[in-house]
Amino acid sequence: MKIFVLVKEVPDTYGDRTLNLETGLAERAAGDVVLDEITERALEVALSHADKNEGVEVVALSMAPETSTASIRRALAIGAASAVHISDPELAGADLGLTAEVLAAAIRRAEPDLVITGNLSTDGSGGVLPAMLAEHLGYAQATALSSVEITADAVSGSRAADAGAQPVSAALPAVISITEALPDARFPNFKGIMAAKKKPLEVLSLADLGVSADPAAAPRTIMTAVAEKPPRAAGVKITDEGDAGTKLVEYLVQNRLV
Repeated sequence: MKIFVLVKEVPDTYGDRTLNLETGLAERAAGDVVLDEITERALEVALSHADKNEGVEVVALSMAPETSTASIRRALAIGAASAVHISDPELAGADLGLTAEVLAAAIRRAEPDLVITGNLSTDGSGGVLPAMLAEHLGYAQATALSSVEITADAVSGSRAADAGAQPVSAALPAVISITEALPDARFPNFKGIMAAKKKPLEVLSLADLGVSADPAAAPRTIMTAVAEKPPRAAGVKITDEGDAGTKLVEYLVQNRLV
């Protein structure tokens, strides 16, 4: 069985994150970058299955700038057998549509049995990429799983719902996304870090995948405006003089919170 896990380098959430107001893109050079925690959890799901079953190959896949090699090597240090790094200057500022098309092209080359992703990244928080991948690939999909069980020909799990837990299952090949309910990734040890330096890391360009980033060839999302997040305003303080309940209700109604 071959499992592809999507991993992503993102600005560290513990640091300040800023936007370039001309391009609308995150200023990645403004602070530290790390491997997104939710993608590390997705990697742990694949590795846990590989630990218990022989013949399971786990491949980390990332679409990222050429400077992201260290983050992708971390996925190898954690335990992935190999990695694929899609890097091309034309992918700078790629929207979700182009990202899904490019990742699907890379996945299609290897024909894995299962693709595992996080439910949403900490930088873009789009949350639609798993479904878009499944559509491109013609795979079944099971998204936002809080538990996962993988067998030779199917994947199943549960998804949080208003009335409790919703069981879901799909035949392979499939695309699944997981939530933070899944365990943290194992920490790479010294042996894993040293081994990661020798593990295969394939670098692909758009030409290698046969995908065009030209908006004229395939119209993409157009950004019409970008602005900084407004500064946080002071909260409203309600002093209880016997009418606090009424004031609170009036405030909620005025701000359309009820």
